[in-house]
Amino acid sequence: MAKKIEKPVIYSALEVANICGVVNQTAINWINSGYLKAFKTPGGQYRVYPDDLADFMRERNMHIPMKLLSACSNCEAYNSSTLLVIDDDKTFNTLVARFIRERFPDLEIIQAFDGFEAGVQLFSKKPRCVVLDLDLPGVDGFELCRKINADNSYGKPAVIVVTALEDKEHENRIVDLGIEKFFRKPLKLELLADAVDRVFKD
Repeated sequence: MAKKIEKPVIYSALEVANICGVVNQTAINWINSGYLKAFKTPGGQYRVYPDDLADFMRERNMHIPMKLLSACSNCEAYNSSTLLVIDDDKTFNTLVARFIRERFPDLEIIQAFDGFEAGVQLFSKKPRCVVLDLDLPGVDGFELCRKINADNSYGKPAVIVVTALEDKEHENRIVDLGIEKFFRKPLKLELLADAVDRVFKD
């Protein structure tokens, strides 16, 4: 039986737009402006390699979906069934972990209670999703979130932020982090479950 030859993954401008959540013309504008590396087919259509798209998204702190990471040659893919909860409040951390574990029994739920432990778990486990409390003692939660988004060695997980901060300035900073979702404390666990469900269905 002849061996099946797998064709390399190459994206059209429309597929790039769908991955990034924008309209087709926006993806074309990125290419025409030189922001996104691409080449043209003999028919004049743009094509983009997965690694180039992942680099483009990483530089802009955009969430990189699993289907793109798995198509890359130089991206370390995250663990598709692992979620990490990062919160120094052990009671709250355990409550969230237990709730998610009961709601999603097929997931591996791991926990970290400080910035150092979070770094170790991120590097070793490469979770698919991170639930992060920005208010970690002795740690700049915003900087930690930026590092998670920017450092490929963590696997580029989706980040769900939980915070007790309520002022508009902090809210704008949170949005600028390019995260999946953010919630204010007190946290409604059902809403968190919906966000987690969307991440793992991506």
